[in-house]
Amino acid sequence: MNLFANHCRCSIMTVMMLRYFLLPLLLAACLNGCASPINTANTSTIQAQVTHVIDGDTIEVNIYGQSYRVRYIGIDAPEVYPDEEPYGQEAAIKNKELVEGKTVALEKDVSETDKYGRLLRYVYVNDLFVNGEMVRLGYAQAITYPPDVKHQDMLIECQREAREEGRGLWGN
Repeated sequence: MNLFANHCRCSIMTVMMLRYFLLPLLLAACLNGCASPINTANTSTIQAQVTHVIDGDTIEVNIYGQSYRVRYIGIDAPEVYPDEEPYGQEAAIKNKELVEGKTVALEKDVSETDKYGRLLRYVYVNDLFVNGEMVRLGYAQAITYPPDVKHQDMLIECQREAREEGRGLWGN
């Protein structure tokens, strides 16, 4: 009888703990996590669907039904708008080939957005690091904007390779 009574007390304590402590805590955590569809407090990477390619370093994506503009971190491609710069169209076309209509992983560095409100992210299609590929193929150049420098050494190396091989922007 004593063993049964101890078991019941433990079960009642467990239920009370769940009901009055853990459930409100879990609910608060969920609500906090649901407040922003791009909450990256717990992770630096999120999946998105590319809906439109703006140019060689900017895309539009859909994240949980909401549209965002994303600026690639660490690179600068020639502009297409408002005035087209040399090699701007080629960079935009290559970016479309790499990402348009695809699911991408967006990796945050330090900054959330730039002064224009665009998300600042490193972009991946499967195992392909798109920021690096754009630089490696000569469609963009590596550019450093601290504090977002996580992959800057790799991007500089991609640019060195593109220059040595005379690719894209670095061609004759």
